[in-house]
Amino acid sequence: MPATVNVAVVYYSSTGTIARIADAMATAATEAGAHVRLRKVRELAPQAAIDSNPAWAANADATKDLPEAEPDDMVWADAVIFGSPTRYGNVSAQLKQFIDTLGGLWAEGRLADKVYSGFTASSTAHGGQESTLLALYNTVHHFGGILVAPGYTDPSKFVDGNPYGTSHVSGQGDLPVGDQTLQATKVQAERVVRVARALKEGGLTGGA
Repeated sequence: MPATVNVAVVYYSSTGTIARIADAMATAATEAGAHVRLRKVRELAPQAAIDSNPAWAANADATKDLPEAEPDDMVWADAVIFGSPTRYGNVSAQLKQFIDTLGGLWAEGRLADKVYSGFTASSTAHGGQESTLLALYNTVHHFGGILVAPGYTDPSKFVDGNPYGTSHVSGQGDLPVGDQTLQATKVQAERVVRVARALKEGGLTGGA
């Protein structure tokens, strides 16, 4: 019987694009046979800033009942898929803040030997998608994690063109997540689950 794989999808989203991809990633991982926790990270922006942007306010309301990520989610997971919009070519402060709370687990070696992957979005095609994912993956190296990017492992990856992770160009919020991004999400989630299962069955990875 195949090993049970626990996948945590941990993300930050302001106006909802990353939230939509995170939801699709969680669905695809579930369909691939994983147990999934979908978790947003804590918002750091003041309420006035959120209220000033209708899309931001709408996403905050739509996800208000979604559990916030906790360090225990990292312990539980065999694989973690992080999501963040680009912020000047880097991950968002909100996701970075969550990662910065994991020092205790890192010191105990409890973040090592897990599978990690990531996804992102930007306003334009050259708005920092690759550098954001590469910056995120620097953290994986420090964790002692096992990086599983989608690569060009499926014909569809030659269409969306990003081997680092699922990415979406959102414009000014007027370019919704479509079939190309959803297909990339499916390829990535399935690969993460498949590799994590193989590693777990081989005795390398393990959750709590």
